[in-house]
Amino acid sequence: MGPVIITAVLKAKQGNEQKLYEELIKVASASQQEEGCTQYRLHQSIEDGGLFVLYESYRDEESLQLHIDSPHYKGYRETIQHLIETREVHKLGQII
Repeated sequence: MGPVIITAVLKAKQGNEQKLYEELIKVASASQQEEGCTQYRLHQSIEDGGLFVLYESYRDEESLQLHIDSPHYKGYRETIQHLIETREVHKLGQII
């Protein structure tokens, strides 16, 4: 299997937009340094400042698992639990 793509859409709870933004910047910075991470991009909705989209690409399934097991990712997931209204994640395989 080739690259593994992750898209994650997070909606901040009212009043937590800036704090979620800060946590996303931290995890993005750390994740971009991972050997198996080939791309990690953070986007913010122009229409809704509390809506964030992550686009991540990993070399393979093993690289993704290393990311999930990393201390910075585990800490991020714990920290954002009370900041988010919704979190939707899609794990994708690249077709072309």
